[in-house]
Amino acid sequence: MSKSAPKSNCDDEGGKLIPIVNFNSCGAKEDCVAVCPFDLFEMRPITIEDRATLNLKGKIKTFFDKRKAYLTDPSRCHACGACVQACPERAIKLAKVP
Repeated sequence: MSKSAPKSNCDDEGGKLIPIVNFNSCGAKEDCVAVCPFDLFEMRPITIEDRATLNLKGKIKTFFDKRKAYLTDPSRCHACGACVQACPERAIKLAKVP
């Protein structure tokens, strides 16, 4: 269920680009959750596997908040870029689907 109508600059088809979250930069501010018209983000505790890949900056951020932004279904992304613009830590970028 969308929080709002899709933005006019969204890709009509979707699934061509996906958001990539840099867990070293993500501070779990939840801005991406609030702005995504396709409800692609959720905040949840970082997994053991993802925690193992963190650098010092990421470990410090995770010490204060153990949650990170995870994607619920990246294939539903319509590349509007709202998440990229909303993230205060610049932890999200859009990348081509492999």
